Amino acid sequence: MDNFIQIIKEKMNHFSFHSNYTPSSKKWSYIIPLLVVLILSIVGEYVLLLPIHFQSQTFIFHLIFLLVLFAMLHAILLGTIDQVSKVFVAISLGLLIYVGIGSVYSAPIFHAKNYQKQLLLDKKADFYKDNETISYQSIPVVDRESAIKLGDRKMGQMIDYVSQFEVDESYEQINYQETPYRVTPLEYSDLIKWVTNRKEGLPAYIKVNMVTQESEVVELKEGMKYSKSEHFGRNIYRHLRMNYPTKMFEELAFEIDEKGTLYWIAPVFEYQIGPFGGKDIVGAVLVDAVTGKHKYYDINDIPSWVDRVYPANLVISQLENYGKYTNGYINSIFSQKGVLQPTDGYNYIVIKDDVYLYTGLTSVSKDASNVGFALINLRTKEGKYYHISGAEEYSAMSSAEGKVQNLKYKATFPILINAGGEPTYFLSLKDSSNLVKMYAFVSVKNYQIVATGSSVSEAEKAYYEVLSQNGKSHVEAEENTLTGKIALINSAVKEGNSVYYFKLEGDDHIYIADLSLSNSLPLVDVGDEVEIQFISNEHQSVVVSQFKAK
Repeated sequence: MDNFIQIIKEKMNHFSFHSNYTPSSKKWSYIIPLLVVLILSIVGEYVLLLPIHFQSQTFIFHLIFLLVLFAMLHAILLGTIDQVSKVFVAISLGLLIYVGIGSVYSAPIFHAKNYQKQLLLDKKADFYKDNETISYQSIPVVDRESAIKLGDRKMGQMIDYVSQFEVDESYEQINYQETPYRVTPLEYSDLIKWVTNRKEGLPAYIKVNMVTQESEVVELKEGMKYSKSEHFGRNIYRHLRMNYPTKMFEELAFEIDEKGTLYWIAPVFEYQIGPFGGKDIVGAVLVDAVTGKHKYYDINDIPSWVDRVYPANLVISQLENYGKYTNGYINSIFSQKGVLQPTDGYNYIVIKDDVYLYTGLTSVSKDASNVGFALINLRTKEGKYYHISGAEEYSAMSSAEGKVQNLKYKATFPILINAGGEPTYFLSLKDSSNLVKMYAFVSVKNYQIVATGSSVSEAEKAYYEVLSQNGKSHVEAEENTLTGKIALINSAVKEGNSVYYFKLEGDDHIYIADLSLSNSLPLVDVGDEVEIQFISNEHQSVVVSQFKAK
């Protein structure tokens, strides 16, 4: 080290553009800059995790810095600016020009049609065919904020965990075994907790059922070794970069497959329009969060259980381009004929085991109404467009909040459902603690048609009554009355509410009844005769709207 410093000082003291250095000194003018650049490139790559890809502007600027640094050190040590330094500086200038011209050339002003076509929407999609009459087993009533609250409450009960770990607040929505869930991993509280626990790894993850609001800390047989809160080689970002140095990764998603195996889904993107425009997903790396095993899949080969390959922000960006550049770039600025834009919010809908991003489309004039709705599959980017005009989502949210204004509940961003043949917004109403207390149905075509209830079935029944009062009786749901004897009955407590599950003799359906329906529910036993009312559906489980013990 002392020799190295001495050589630098000697070269600096004798810096001249008319050098008479020996061949040995000339050799050091190459070796020392090369060593410095190599060390900085390795350290920079380890810390910054840059993809070695010429569509990454960050990598290009880092490369320019290294080239210029080599040229400067070489010139200083050699005592003159020789051809090598000039070539390195010229390459650096060439790369700067490439970034500058490439960025301008990739702009939408030159490729508006290509940007508009990155996302395709099927305008012939049938809303009623794609969205059958609602099922209580598939309506998500929990949003991300509520999931965080439920997860934190459950985590607080785990005394052994709460002092060592924290909860990652990502809470990704997935479809697990035909039910919408939000899942998120634990993370180490701090560096000390990582040191003491890293050998075993993260011991659990949190799963929140978006239908029943049940939260669960799922303990693992073997700890999760690869995560965002890990350090060194087991940090998930570094693990990906070490194994895929040339891939450019988008936002990671945490998922579980149908068997409960934990995975990190790492979408891989490339720019499709010019050098730096039209970002799109071309594949994904799936990493087993426990073992670190990984595999890259092209976009068309992604396993069907994966729900989130396209990040929501990327999908929204492409949807904005789809509506903005329908008739070209100039039209998007001046006449704006046919220009559409997504509403200021989105949610997720499950259709046939896939998760779709949902949002409304409105005109640029922002007249508080939607001209239609867009649904985009987050695994395949398959897009659907439903030409259903009506109130935009925030008008529906205000209408639902106004129905219970004395309680000061706040509405979640709605989802679009088919309620008895009527396009309908479904919303949850939350208290100040972000816990769901009530539910609301709001007509898309007329947001003044709104009904609320303390349960989904109660709100739905009230909604059909309001529809009938407003001349919509042709969509009224079929109400069934059934009398039978209890064959099996059990109860469970969900977020402080008692819920009863029972079967009737000769009937395979599972009937679900909230305690609020009848005070006699706790007294009912096998063999007792009961009379129930419910809205018929084709599912195994049926939610009861009225209950009476004989």
